[in-house]
Amino acid sequence: MTIDRLTRKDVVTATGDVSAADLARTMKERDVGSVVVVSDDRPIGVVTDRDLVLYVMATDRDPEEATARDLMSEDLFSVEAGDGVFAVMSRMADAGVRRVPVTEAGELVGVVALDDLVVLLANELGNLAAVIEAEMPPVTEVEP
Repeated sequence: MTIDRLTRKDVVTATGDVSAADLARTMKERDVGSVVVVSDDRPIGVVTDRDLVLYVMATDRDPEEATARDLMSEDLFSVEAGDGVFAVMSRMADAGVRRVPVTEAGELVGVVALDDLVVLLANELGNLAAVIEAEMPPVTEVEP
């Protein structure tokens, strides 16, 4: 299965010059925990709600002065829409990230989150359990 089947297409984006205050307002309004920072429709970074807390609130920075470019992760990686689910999970685990931009030919098409992958795995485990249970012989009680 390719990652495009799990990709959330309604991704929240901002340019690098957007203030931390505006990012926080957008996250609240859109009920999201991250914003993908883009330049010419290409992802260049991600700012999370945690970034706002650690690098603005906890350091007493002015949220109107700090920008997305100041806060975004600089070691951003993205995955291609045609990449396999397990390859993406492995890359996310190696990088220690919960969300990753999904691109096609370098242009942003969505985001996939660890939560989406966990739900997929839980559903697949449920399906496997049902198959195993259907194939198991009935349990009989043994008298002592």
